[in-house]
Amino acid sequence: MKADRLLKILMLLQNEGRLTLRELANRLEASERTIHRDMEALSAAGIPVYAERGSRGGWLLSEGYRSRMTGMTTGEIRSLLLLQASSVVKDLGLTESADEAMGKLLAALPATARQDADIARQRIHVDGAGWRNAPDTSLLGVAQKAVWEQRLLRISYRSRDAAGLSDRVVLPLGLVAKSRIWYMIAQAEPDGELRTFRISRLAGAELLDERFDRPEPFDLEAYWEQSTKRFVADLPRYPAKVRIAASRWDEFVREAYVNVTGQEERGRETDGRAGWVEANAEFHTEEHAQKVLLGYGRDARALAPESLRAGILEELTAAIAAMEDNPEEETAWIKE
Repeated sequence: MKADRLLKILMLLQNEGRLTLRELANRLEASERTIHRDMEALSAAGIPVYAERGSRGGWLLSEGYRSRMTGMTTGEIRSLLLLQASSVVKDLGLTESADEAMGKLLAALPATARQDADIARQRIHVDGAGWRNAPDTSLLGVAQKAVWEQRLLRISYRSRDAAGLSDRVVLPLGLVAKSRIWYMIAQAEPDGELRTFRISRLAGAELLDERFDRPEPFDLEAYWEQSTKRFVADLPRYPAKVRIAASRWDEFVREAYVNVTGQEERGRETDGRAGWVEANAEFHTEEHAQKVLLGYGRDARALAPESLRAGILEELTAAIAAMEDNPEEETAWIKE
């Protein structure tokens, strides 16, 4: 603990230049007497710390004493600052460690490089949280500990359709973060098959005392890439021909899980303005295609297959009928 505190004192003095005994004590959550003894220990170890008296006095390091880290560009410093703010660091409970590591890095940089880092901090802020509620990661810490210590993990896992829970013992091999969603890659007992478990679907996780030997070779990054390719290849595909208003076309091509596959044809209104775009597209299922196209209202039209057109027409007819049955009830919120 003392060695760690001494390093923090050096880091603070290198970063900020002059600090009073009280300021150091407050920063390090220690008594002023303890900090004074630390200063004596640093001086005895040959570190050139000294105190200046007076209203603007404090403890300093001798000019020129600094372990400099050379060769780092402004871009490299900015990239490290962004990594420090990553939601992955926060989810894994490493925020404090990342802050301390960044402080030590900044302390080792020349003054000009520290100025670049301060400028980046003032101009870039990373908020890793989405607008919607983040997935449940309450059991991520248990899974993380099992991965680090190579210990068996007994889990209760909820299936995708939430029909029930299954209990099993797994050998956790790694964790993967995709956006804000965490996955655990593990061997499932007793067959040893590699499987991917979504952390937010864990209903329970118990860390067992028994340890396991990590299979060799196992490349987490290579496994995830192959698994992702298999997942995408196995997704259902529903081909359709659609017509989208030109004003909404860019929005349509950015739709999740919609893949435009055919040659685009553009139509024009009589005034020469681009009015619509026809193209072939792949959706997951017919239900998915209906949901996406209905979301565009009058700006989208299904041209083929006929079953898709019929399904959308049926939904629209049902919606109109529902509005006509209780028009006052459906529009009451407008009056309110």
